[in-house]
Amino acid sequence: MKRLLSSIWVCIFILPSQAQELNGIWKGTLTQGPGGCFAVYNIELQIQVDGSKVTGASYHYSDLSNYVKEEFVGSYDSLTQTLVINEVKVITFHVPSDCVPCIKKYTLTYSKNGDKELLGGDWGGVTMNNSNVCPPGKIGLNRTLQSAFKDVDQSVPLTARKNELVREIKVDTGTIKLAFYDNATIDGDSISVFLDKQIVLSQQRLTTQPIILNIIIDLVNREHEVVMVAENLGEIPPNTALMIVTAGKKRYQLYLTSTEQKNAMVKFVYEKPQ
Repeated sequence: MKRLLSSIWVCIFILPSQAQELNGIWKGTLTQGPGGCFAVYNIELQIQVDGSKVTGASYHYSDLSNYVKEEFVGSYDSLTQTLVINEVKVITFHVPSDCVPCIKKYTLTYSKNGDKELLGGDWGGVTMNNSNVCPPGKIGLNRTLQSAFKDVDQSVPLTARKNELVREIKVDTGTIKLAFYDNATIDGDSISVFLDKQIVLSQQRLTTQPIILNIIIDLVNREHEVVMVAENLGEIPPNTALMIVTAGKKRYQLYLTSTEQKNAMVKFVYEKPQ
C-alpha cells in the first residue's frame, strides 16, 4: 500500500510541471526557401492559450514599414508542449508590390535554455487568394515583454483627439489599396494610421513617394474605419495628406487634415456586387 501511494504522489507532482504558460508575445525569425521575398523574416506572434485552444495575431516583417498582420487559431498539447497554429485571415499588409502575403501553418515546440523560453519548429503555407504553395522554412522564437508594433491603447493621439469623418465610401471588392502623399510642400509631416483601432502604419513621413497600405475587407462585418493621426504638424501646420483610394475599378482622391485636436477618419462599407 505504501509503495502504491508513493507512485500516485509522484504522478501528481510531475504532471503540472509539464504545462507551460505560453500566453504573451514571442519574437524571432522565420526562414523561407528560394522564391520568397526575403531570405529571412522577422516574426512576432501574440499568443493567447485557453486550455487547448489557441488564438492571436502574427506580424511578419522585414522592418516596421514592410509587414503583414494576420489572425490565427490553433491548438496546444500540454503533454508534448506543442503548438499547432493556422493563420486564417490577413488583417492588413504593407509590402513591395511584387510580394504576395502567405497564409501559414506552424508546428512549434516549447523548450527552455537557461532563462530563455523558446518556441521552434517548421512552417508551410499557401499564398493569399490562391493555392500556390509558399516555399516552406524554419521558425525560432523567444519570449519577450514588448511588441514591436504599438497597441492602440498606448497611443495618446488617437484616444485624446476627436475622429472627424471625412467620407464614407461604399466598395464592392475584397481588397482596397491606400496611397498616402504629402498634400502640399514637403515639410516633414509624419503620420500614423489605424485600421479599426489597430495601428497599421507607425510614424511614417509623408513625401512625394506614396506610402502604400493594403486593406482586406471583412465580407461579414462589412464596415472598416481608417483613421489618420498626425504625429507632428510639420513646418507648415496643419498636417495634411493626399490619400488615393483604389477599390477594384474605382478610384477616389481624398484630402485629409489632422491637428492636435482632431484625426481624419474614412469609413469603408462593403456592398455585394449586383
